[in-house]
Amino acid sequence: MFESLTQALGKAFTVFQGQKKLTEKNMEEGLRAVRAALLEADVHFKVARNFIQRVKERALGEEILKSVQPGQQFIKIFHDELTALMGPEEPPVTFSPSGFTVYLLAGLQGSGKTTTCAKLALFLRKKYRKNPLLVAADLQRPAAVDQLAALGKQLDIPVYTEPTTARPPELCKRAVGHARSAGHDVAILDTAGRLHVDEELMAELEEIQAQVRPHAIYLVSDAMTGQDAVQSAKAFHERLPLTGVILTKLDGDARGGAAMSIKAVTGRPILLVGVGEKPDDLEPFHPERMAGRILGMGDVVSLVEKAQEVVDREEAEKAQAKLLKGRFNLEDFYKQLQWIKKLGPLKKVMGMLPGMGGLLDQLDFEDKHFKRLEAIFTSMTPAERKRPEIIDGSRRRRIARGSGNDVQAVHDLLKQFKMAGKLFKQVGKMDPRALEGLAEGGPPRKGFRTHGKRRR
Repeated sequence: MFESLTQALGKAFTVFQGQKKLTEKNMEEGLRAVRAALLEADVHFKVARNFIQRVKERALGEEILKSVQPGQQFIKIFHDELTALMGPEEPPVTFSPSGFTVYLLAGLQGSGKTTTCAKLALFLRKKYRKNPLLVAADLQRPAAVDQLAALGKQLDIPVYTEPTTARPPELCKRAVGHARSAGHDVAILDTAGRLHVDEELMAELEEIQAQVRPHAIYLVSDAMTGQDAVQSAKAFHERLPLTGVILTKLDGDARGGAAMSIKAVTGRPILLVGVGEKPDDLEPFHPERMAGRILGMGDVVSLVEKAQEVVDREEAEKAQAKLLKGRFNLEDFYKQLQWIKKLGPLKKVMGMLPGMGGLLDQLDFEDKHFKRLEAIFTSMTPAERKRPEIIDGSRRRRIARGSGNDVQAVHDLLKQFKMAGKLFKQVGKMDPRALEGLAEGGPPRKGFRTHGKRRR
């Protein structure tokens, strides 16, 4: 996400390189480039103008630290103001003090509202141990009822449905009553959408809101629609007491304008973001982390949190111990591959690493490569994965045929595995004091051999 904006800002920031001091004159060219990058990313023009003015005033009024280059300080100011523009950070969800919470999700047709309802239900169940009920109240689009029912069945979450002849306000009221009596502590209402904001849509939503009095009303907006998402959010907020916004499709080629503009234009915060098509691809929105991604600084915190969710810590520690002792086999290698797959698309994972934002378009992160490797691994027998040394020429040919690859692909995998095994075996033999240098990003500390004995 935001690749084009990240690259454009990176080019704009080069104007400040080599400057000894930030002045109004030398900032003018850089700010002009930054403003152009923001507008190209579909940021609302008033938001871009006010944002640039705040950055300029702060940059000119701030004392330049001797230990920090002016360009670096400008980026720090830009990051802080970007965080403030999209923030402050708020809890992604809140619950009714009564113990029973009703969420109403509204949005235009095609924004991903029905899918987001299911994602939100799963999010509440996994993160907060809630027992949600999904309510299919989008009778404007009959397929929405079937879609929500299918998602509920897939996630094992109950779905309340009625014939499409029912009136949505009464349906929602009956659904909430059913949720209470059935022991659910959350009801999520999937309401109807339209291709555009109109009086009929708003009147229906206002009636539902009056009938069930939801604890929170979330607007689901498609990040890929840019300014249209901002304008529709403003229109919805004028008629409904929105709690916040759920921004979807941030994993696509979203230019970032909606994420940077919605809070400033509507006053309503972005609380959750959809970052993929899988049911668990719904995340809390962190303004500071998002600002870091936009500026190409990465988001290591989110990456670590995701890793903690998908990787078994005890298994990871066992794998590390085997790696350093030189006992790492292809079975362990295959497990590592599965863990990486669970983190999501490789390009998305790499985008969370500092400094990678502007390089993603220049590097080839083909997820197909992972599929080819997986095919090779699954074409091996358990014995071959545990004892790679038994894989001779005939076995390699059989594995290649079984995986749909040529023999060279199998050769390359085994060669890389062998080289990695030698490297980590050497690291495992190093004196712990020698490893201190490696931990600090430099060479092993002098005076120690790899077998642990001090040099004479």
